[in-house]
Amino acid sequence: MMRSLWTAATGMVAQQLNIDVISNNLANVNTTSFKKSRAEFEDLMYQNMRIAGSATEGDNRIPTGIQVGMGVRPTTVHKFFTQGDYSNTGNSLDLAIEGDGFFLVQVNGEDAYTRAGAFKLNQDGVVVTANGYTLQPEFTVPAETKSITVTENGHISALDTNGTALAEADIPLYTFINPAGLEARGRNLYTPSEASGEAVEGVPGENQVGTIAQGFLEMSNVEVVDEMVNMIVGQRAYEMNSKAIQTSDTMLQTAVQLKR
Repeated sequence: MMRSLWTAATGMVAQQLNIDVISNNLANVNTTSFKKSRAEFEDLMYQNMRIAGSATEGDNRIPTGIQVGMGVRPTTVHKFFTQGDYSNTGNSLDLAIEGDGFFLVQVNGEDAYTRAGAFKLNQDGVVVTANGYTLQPEFTVPAETKSITVTENGHISALDTNGTALAEADIPLYTFINPAGLEARGRNLYTPSEASGEAVEGVPGENQVGTIAQGFLEMSNVEVVDEMVNMIVGQRAYEMNSKAIQTSDTMLQTAVQLKR
């Protein structure tokens, strides 16, 4: 059987994953604080048919050998935590992180991290995410509160009509040595892994930790034009690999028809 059949098949599988990743990026182009991903690949093992540097007659050396590759395979889907654009919402509970950092939320008793700062108030006045996950440390807004202010250093205050603080707290941000190693859990949430390292708590605006902008939301960092170009390239690569399979099949058919 021709080697090219299997080699081209690995190329089709790889490009299918590539299109899957691109499609997810485009599907989340309007998702708050979404971070785009990129599929990365590596070549497979090679069959050495002639080893470079081996000796020939007259004590000469072969300058280049014959190596035939076996195809391609995915190595990783890398997530890029570059800054997204900002949307001015004017909502006092919309918080955008300018720079590095994540908010800490409580999900069924476990810690999770997010950059999506579209917070709400639940029935008890507690600041939560759209899915009801509590922002940590927990902050409760009194019923008589007229306005909420959040400074760029993360100090949150619930004020009455006279501007007197009824409740105050500080919102920390958390950083990771390798945020690309975080495990995406959906719902704009991430959890640490062995690759990401442990979360490091920091004060917004200090020690290279980002600051907080009240009344803004960070948008997706997906560039639609780039993704469309990548999709075209991936589609054509998929087609070319399918053509390679068809060509190999035609060559096999020709070989079979040699004797009639």
